[in-house]
Amino acid sequence: MSNAAAYAVSAPDGAFEKVTIERRELGPHDVLIAVAYAGICHSDIHTARDEWGGTKYPCVPGHEITGHVAAVGAAVSRHRVGDRVGVGCMVDSCGVCAPCLADEEQYCVKGAVMTYNTAVDTSTQPEGHTMGGYSTQIVVTENFVVSIPDGIGLDIAAPLLCAGVTVFSPLRHWNAGPGKKVAIIGMGGLGHVAVKIASAMGAEVTVLSHSLSKQEDGRRFGADHYFATGDKQTFRDLRGRFDLIINTVSADLPIDNYMRLLNLDGTMVVLGMPEKPIDIRPYTLASYRRSLSGSMIGGIAQTQEMLDFCAQYEIGAEIELISADEIDNAYDRVVASDVRYRFVIDAATI
Repeated sequence: MSNAAAYAVSAPDGAFEKVTIERRELGPHDVLIAVAYAGICHSDIHTARDEWGGTKYPCVPGHEITGHVAAVGAAVSRHRVGDRVGVGCMVDSCGVCAPCLADEEQYCVKGAVMTYNTAVDTSTQPEGHTMGGYSTQIVVTENFVVSIPDGIGLDIAAPLLCAGVTVFSPLRHWNAGPGKKVAIIGMGGLGHVAVKIASAMGAEVTVLSHSLSKQEDGRRFGADHYFATGDKQTFRDLRGRFDLIINTVSADLPIDNYMRLLNLDGTMVVLGMPEKPIDIRPYTLASYRRSLSGSMIGGIAQTQEMLDFCAQYEIGAEIELISADEIDNAYDRVVASDVRYRFVIDAATI
């Protein structure tokens, strides 16, 4: 075992404190990463505050991790000491089920091992559950470590490990590109990256946001159109317009109204996790053969594809860099929607 400094929370209403955690000794296929940056995802907040239930304490969140390889196991072939690397939402999976064999480890039948808060054997993690990237070091099996291309700064790359691949995956799966009209609901941490990626793919991109307060940013990120959903006329003007709608928000929206913005064979993909069940009339689906679907993150191969794509098109997240002692305040600001557009922790301050 080796020691690493980290920031952990010990109760749903607790504050983050600096602690020392143990990382497992390097196995033959393990990579030791010196963490440089860790993004703050809203999932971190839900977990740290036990809003989804089942949080294991002490909890060290963080699944948007970038840094450099500090050491490798004897059998590692994919990464070398000094490489720029990243770790996203998963650190392992069974590797033998159909989704894993199809490079869709996020849908592992046995359940992927998430970067934090997943129960593991104490020989893997002394506390009995995975600890995330709000730390100076992390040990991950080489197959779950991705390469960060030189064209992206490690700080603006960190949120891509979750937010980036979460939006890239459905855009790829539903063939966003030239000739496709794509709408992005919400322009927060996920939405602003979705706008950049969909635009780079060649789609005609529309942002659907509650107000026009971020319109200038949306245009700068590549949006062709920007509409306020607080204006009821928007839903009349845009009816039957889009081939694909990516819903990035977790609020309880009137989904039936948004579904009517889809054209023939159009699809809405839900990425956010609202508290209440989705309310939709069957006729809304049947009338234009519309589809309502969902998507998680992407597999490791697709995460690498996303990073390479973002490097090619010079895409990174818009971030506010913070020190580790600002995590609690950053959480409150995320909940209050007071960030444009993603907080990233400088691990040097841990």
